[in-house]
Parts: sequence; C-alpha cells; structure tokens
Amino acid sequence: MDILLATAGVDEAPWLLALREALPAARVRSWQPGDDAPADYLLYWKAPEQALADRPGLKAVFNLGAGVDALLAAMREHPGLVTHRVPVVRLEDAGMARQMAEYALYCALRYQRRFDAYEEQARERVWRPLEPYRAEAFTIGVLGAGQLGLPVAQALAAQGFPLRLYSRTERSVPGIETYAGPDALIRFASGARMLVNLLPDTPATAGVLSARVFDAMAEGGYVVNLARGPHLVDTDLLEALARGKLARAALDVFREEPLPQDHPFWRHPRIDITPHISALSLVDESVAQIAGRIARHEAGEPLRGLDWRRGY
Repeated sequence: MDILLATAGVDEAPWLLALREALPAARVRSWQPGDDAPADYLLYWKAPEQALADRPGLKAVFNLGAGVDALLAAMREHPGLVTHRVPVVRLEDAGMARQMAEYALYCALRYQRRFDAYEEQARERVWRPLEPYRAEAFTIGVLGAGQLGLPVAQALAAQGFPLRLYSRTERSVPGIETYAGPDALIRFASGARMLVNLLPDTPATAGVLSARVFDAMAEGGYVVNLARGPHLVDTDLLEALARGKLARAALDVFREEPLPQDHPFWRHPRIDITPHISALSLVDESVAQIAGRIARHEAGEPLRGLDWRRGY
C-alpha cells in the first residue's frame, strides 16, 4: 500500500513518522512537484493543486483538518482533479473539539467576568472594581452543531451559561435551546450576549456574521469567530464596535491569512487576534483516525466522503 502526504506550511516529519508507525506495511512518502506515481491514499492539506492530479490506483483523499474550503476552492478552479471521482474524507474531531471548547470557554469567562475591561483599566492604571455579568443571564449562542460546534456548546452549558445552538437542520439537545434554518437566525441571535461561530464555510453561510445579526444581539455583546474568515462581514463588525453595539470580538480566522499588516483589525483596541490556532490537527489523534479508516476500507468497508452539495 502506498500513502502520499501532500501538505503546505506543515512540518511533515512527525506525520511521516506517525504514519509509518501506525501503518508499518505501507510505503509512505512526501509529495514533491512532479510526483505523479501511483498511490492508494492521498493525505492532503493546502498543497499545490498538482498534488490532486489524477494518479493510478488512488482510492481516497484524506483532508488533514475539519475545514475543506481550500480543497473545495482547488476543485472549483481545476475541474479535472482526482477529488471529483474518489471519496474525500475530512477529519472528525481528532483532538480539535477540546481545543475549540477551551478557546470558547476562555472567551466566555473572560468577558462574563469582565477581565477584558480590567485589562483596559490596568493599561490606564485605573483601580475600579466592576460588577460582573451574571453567568445565568449571559446567554451564549453557538453557530454550528457538528463535530466541533456541539461539544463547544455542551462545554459552555456545563459552566452554567444559558446556551442556544444554531444548525442547518432541526436538532434536539438536552438542556440547550436549538434553532434551525436561515429563518431562525435572527431569533437565535436575539438578546444573546455572546456568539461563537463554528459553521462550515459554504456559500450558504458566507457573511452570516453581519450587521443584522449584531443588531439582534444584546447591547454590548461579544463575537467569537473560530470557523472561517468569509463568515464575517469585516466592515459590519467595525461599525458595530464603533457605535457600542458590540463590546469586543475575538477573531482566530480571517478572509486573508496571514492577516495583512495594514488591516484595521490589528489596530483596533477591542479586537483580539490569534493566528488561526483555535484547534490544530493533533498528529497522533489524526493518524490514528486515518489509519483506522484505511484498515476498515481495505477490509471492505466503504468510506463515507464529503457531501459536495452541502460543502462539508
């Protein structure tokens, strides 16, 4: 069995080592430009589209992350890629849900306890205790009820925050209010103190974090975007912060990454920026998941690939 690893911006050495340990009978190699040799499985993350060119014997492509927007963009621009004829499988969790929950919990506790305001006061050497927001009145809405969104919502609910969950289709989650479909979006956001976005990046979700959603939130609300940059309308966020409708935003993803040096987000005192680190693909967990799926597939079990109609 031949396994081809094709990535960009990733230290491949730990991946190659873990793959060889998990699949000792396989021949594992790193893709180099011009490599069109046979492979049974391609493990892909943002490599040049040439790595996705049709090659003999390929059975499936594994996307080394939960987000498939880069892969979908390559497919739109290059319709002859192998991904159009073999299953494409994305990682499910692989250690990412816990990291997302930690990020969201940090933001929720920081804002609910008003540590962000204390940081601003400290810079001005102001000593003034502030009334914290009551946790039971600090309603949080999580957009996205999938492999990442649902665990994040459950982790926040376990801390005593009132939780709402928004998804494409109807869901029932004990102890959490659920909303489904575009018609329910504004009702979902209405009066919320904080929104956490974990939606997939599809044409239907582009620009979902916009002025109409911000206006529905409680005065002085908070926005946390952990999904993808195109979900956020940048100018609407800046305007909502300027007029005080939003108190603060925590952003881990952006339309262009790395975020350009001249982007106004860098200079804004109430925007917290992290460099797309809210949930990294953990090598050991990811390789264990991939190796298990390959073993089952080799034993005759079909692989469940992406739903291209939905985009995830």
